Amino acid sequence: MARHAFAMDVRALVGRNFRRFRQKAGLTQEDVQERAGFSQQYVSELENGKCNPELETLFGLAKAVSASAVDLVAMDEIAVRELKSK
Repeated sequence: MARHAFAMDVRALVGRNFRRFRQKAGLTQEDVQERAGFSQQYVSELENGKCNPELETLFGLAKAVSASAVDLVAMDEIAVRELKSK
């Protein structure tokens, strides 16, 4: 897939947002594993921008941290800076 000049690393964005919501909820990666059935390794890889979750997975992850799927893909300050610098 071709990347455009305005493209950003969505995997990193989702990972940052997920980590922020997980920590806000006071949950560990292991807590997410118990709540949603995703392995701790998967959660770690997700938070480090190494996973590209499918839409259904995104909804499950969001539910586990009391967020919405939209929250997990919403642009954060880092993403805004990345776009402005391109």
